[in-house]
Amino acid sequence: MATPKEAKQEAIQNLLTRGVSEVIGAEHLKKRLAAGDTLRIKLGIDPTSPHVHLGRTVALLKLQDFQRMGHTPVFIVGDFTGVIGDTSDKESERPMLTQEVIEENKKQYLAQVEKIIDLEKAEFHYNSEWLTKLTYKEIGEHANQFSVADFIARENIHKRLTAGKRVSLREVLYPLMQGYDSVAVHADVEVGGTDQRFNMLAGRTLLTHYNKQPQSIIMGPLMPGLDGRKMSSSWGNTINVDDAADDMYGKVMSLHDDLVGTYFELCTRVPMSDVRNTMAQVAGGTLHPKDAKMKLAREVVTLYHGAAAADEAETHFQQVFREGRLPEEIQEFRTTQNTPLIDVLVTAGVISSRSEFRRLLDGGAIHSMSADGTTRIMDANTKIITPAVFKVGKRRFIRVVL
Repeated sequence: MATPKEAKQEAIQNLLTRGVSEVIGAEHLKKRLAAGDTLRIKLGIDPTSPHVHLGRTVALLKLQDFQRMGHTPVFIVGDFTGVIGDTSDKESERPMLTQEVIEENKKQYLAQVEKIIDLEKAEFHYNSEWLTKLTYKEIGEHANQFSVADFIARENIHKRLTAGKRVSLREVLYPLMQGYDSVAVHADVEVGGTDQRFNMLAGRTLLTHYNKQPQSIIMGPLMPGLDGRKMSSSWGNTINVDDAADDMYGKVMSLHDDLVGTYFELCTRVPMSDVRNTMAQVAGGTLHPKDAKMKLAREVVTLYHGAAAADEAETHFQQVFREGRLPEEIQEFRTTQNTPLIDVLVTAGVISSRSEFRRLLDGGAIHSMSADGTTRIMDANTKIITPAVFKVGKRRFIRVVL
């Protein structure tokens, strides 16, 4: 059995390696963790969507890891920065959101975040608390800590400039604001994705400017979405924290087999030794990939809905997807052979528009069903060749007959 010291060292090692791509200031951070210092761990999320998706939870779970070790999470909802817009991971200029949209989106954020973080034992802020109070003089002082060359050296900005795309001065301001968030909350550590590297480094620079200890930075990888691209609300390829249990389970089951290990590591807290054992069984042929995926789906649903809901979701999946059993009442639609699926779904009223079809398709939410299982529809030009049953989004079914 491990001694308390050995257990603490193992916990620190896991904290700094699980779901982590890079740590800046690692040695200083290790010393503070080993010394038992209570640290302030910052995470900011802009409410650009009303949903917190699993891509966001990579950092939130890291915040939870710190909280369970006795540190103080400092969670910031970027109601001010959300209006300005971060283009760290974008190939084009992000439009400014209205304050009304931000206010609407942030309403449900706390309820979703509380599924992971104990907010009663954490600090919570909106960054409008301090960013709206800054003067031009202070903003100029902050901007003076960076050069234009620093900004345009970023890969995505460089690509846009090379392609002749517009880069607004507004975008230059975003890293200053995220960096100043760290000053305002006295951050010891900031967690975020690798796409936030420049913005988080700005926090180190501004903390140093204010004669404060520069924050350490823990960066996690970008979570792949249902279609393999980065999980993003704008692409509709997300699994959301507030998805219904059945839908969440089904979305996990629609993942490509190659992503199961990644999701286990980033989206759950199943011990990594168990994860490696599960994936070794899959690789060795002693565990079917579908069974590994069902274990993953159960863990994810349990995390956000509880074990009872996970049981029900698994039963529903087995009945509807694996056993070919459908709801008792299901809409039927008659059409002719070679009719585009998109036309069928729009005409039947299963979806409201062609744009919704493309969003659902990109998100892996359209499936054809049979007694042998389900097949995800990936081709926007899919046509009706034979009678079939389709599942669309959250528990929408349609039987297409010729």
